[in-house]
Amino acid sequence: MPHILIAEDEFRIAAFIEKGLKANGFNPCVATDADETLRMVLGTHFDLLILDLGLPGKDGLKLLEEIRGQGEELPIIILTARDDIDDKVAGLEGGADDYMTKPFRFEELLVRVRLRLRNRQVGLVKEEMILTAQDVVLDLRTRKARVGDRTIELAAREFTLAETFFRHPGQVFSREQLLDRVWGYDYDPGSNIVDVYVGYLRKKLGSELIETVRGMGYRLRQL
Repeated sequence: MPHILIAEDEFRIAAFIEKGLKANGFNPCVATDADETLRMVLGTHFDLLILDLGLPGKDGLKLLEEIRGQGEELPIIILTARDDIDDKVAGLEGGADDYMTKPFRFEELLVRVRLRLRNRQVGLVKEEMILTAQDVVLDLRTRKARVGDRTIELAAREFTLAETFFRHPGQVFSREQLLDRVWGYDYDPGSNIVDVYVGYLRKKLGSELIETVRGMGYRLRQL
């Protein structure tokens, strides 16, 4: 059952979309401001985001930029009262997959949701299931790692942390970003859990694989 986030601060509209999606076999939930939307996108798996540009707390185009800047690739449909062509161009160029204006018909939104989800499924089928760095291989199907000819068992959090680095080689991740991506918001931002798990990966996959960037965080070392 596809999991859809509705980022909409107008209760009537959010409830209308939520009810319609539930009736059509989806699992929707609602965020009512920009900060909550960003937290939920980074901390929970969603298959699609319906994004209002007028959320409290932050301009929707800026929020879109932050979501894409975090490497999130989920389909995003902008649903907004802004009908200016400049906003539409900015939204699509900023990473949205589709743009609808209010008022709208739910039937049209439903068609667009299904289309974006279908396109995403096609893309996932084609997605590479093997990630490599140096002499380390991550198999996304078996959720196991190989170092040379040795198979390495990784705990679920260890594998997710490793996958985050392997998908973004050379990108520096702060501890806060890694907490968001791997643990969600279950941990105190002051926790040293990220450092502990980076230590686990270094021990299992090689001490030189993940490097510390002083004052910034960690990144996968590129040879």
